[in-house]
Amino acid sequence: MTGAEGTASAEGVRLQKALANAGVASRRVIEQYIVEGRIRVNGRTVTELGTRIDPDSDLIDVDGTAVQLDVSKRYVMLNKPTGIYSTMRDEKGRPDLRRFTKDWPERLYNVGRLDAETSGLLILTNDGDLAHVLAHPSFGVTKVYIAKVAGTVTAQTIATLTRGFDLEDGPIKADKARLLDASKGSGPGSASSLVELTLHSGRNRIVRRMMAAVGHPVEELVRRQFGPLHLGTLPAGKARELTKIERGALLTLSRQDSPAAAGDDDKQETE
Repeated sequence: MTGAEGTASAEGVRLQKALANAGVASRRVIEQYIVEGRIRVNGRTVTELGTRIDPDSDLIDVDGTAVQLDVSKRYVMLNKPTGIYSTMRDEKGRPDLRRFTKDWPERLYNVGRLDAETSGLLILTNDGDLAHVLAHPSFGVTKVYIAKVAGTVTAQTIATLTRGFDLEDGPIKADKARLLDASKGSGPGSASSLVELTLHSGRNRIVRRMMAAVGHPVEELVRRQFGPLHLGTLPAGKARELTKIERGALLTLSRQDSPAAAGDDDKQETE
């Protein structure tokens, strides 16, 4: 691809045509973007209207946000309910994710896992490269959880979570933690608290283990955010395709090539 260096190639597709086909804007508007220097190809700003690209290999971004050129890739957000196992085919015949993918012809896979007792945001896609980046802890993709836990969580406990402590598989700390609510309950042992935890760790059942370690076992757990994606008002048990803005944010994140958390293990997260 020579277009990124400012010289048109006889091969490939014109940049404005590729972006128009991807739904970014009309060709006329995209031509203005090119002239204004708002589009990059493989990290280099292009300003010539004759620029041609290979949609199968070149990486394009507009105003710093990645563009999806491959329309065969599908990106779906699911609000996984409790009782569902994070696999496309459970070997024991338990409820799995297949029921949520029947509306899409592509063969979708889950990015990472949420255990059966945990609900919330799960990404389904047929984009293997993106799935690898999002699920691998070395890329430092943050997840936000809301945990209902037993007992009254104190400011000291929140400080412990963010300061860090040792678990059986090594040290751990939350990127952020805050107390959302606390209830004394109506009888002995009925007090509970709502805690928000932000983590990039990919270690198995890490939120449950962290909260148990500080004396507040998890009673309910939901993942509200995965990287730039927010669960919002999506009801439990419902799935929807990502919007163009969400896809762009996710692809931009996946193209970052500097691992951010080298100390974490290599396992996919399961929470």
